[in-house]
Amino acid sequence: MVGRPRSEESRRAILQAALRLCERDGYPNVTLKAIAAEAGTGRQTLYRWWNTKADVLLEAMTAVVAPGLPPSPPDLGSFLRETFALTDGVAGRVIVGLMAEAQSDPDLGERLRTRLIGPRRAALREVLERDSPSSHANLDLVVDMIFGAMWYRLLNRHASVDAVLAEEITELVRSLT
Repeated sequence: MVGRPRSEESRRAILQAALRLCERDGYPNVTLKAIAAEAGTGRQTLYRWWNTKADVLLEAMTAVVAPGLPPSPPDLGSFLRETFALTDGVAGRVIVGLMAEAQSDPDLGERLRTRLIGPRRAALREVLERDSPSSHANLDLVVDMIFGAMWYRLLNRHASVDAVLAEEITELVRSLT
């Protein structure tokens, strides 16, 4: 990174501002100009550190909203409740917006998979392997089915992504594996 080092205070203010704007105005209406104004920083500060609002919001998701996974993921039900709870509120808006934008931006799609989606997939697979060590099920397909249900509900908004869904999926997976 060329230029002055990031001020951690400015960085946090920008990430928090981006999340507030996304919650208030929705992902499509967030702009770098608005983020700078909301954070009380200059636009040049944003442009020095991030190229797009997707870059800012992806960092906000990985640094503020969901900074990491527990060292050893809990049981399946707990893992799903925790993961699904993250989709509530602004996190759901951000992740849906990022995923939509990633459909026409392969580089963003790769960063989204690497930094946010991939680690959750790997953690879920680890939980499934631990919970069902003798299962002959295709665990990658089970992971796809679980996250497929989550994504379908997030994108279609026909039903909640909540603890009830986590419990229903947990029971279904246990009956399959």
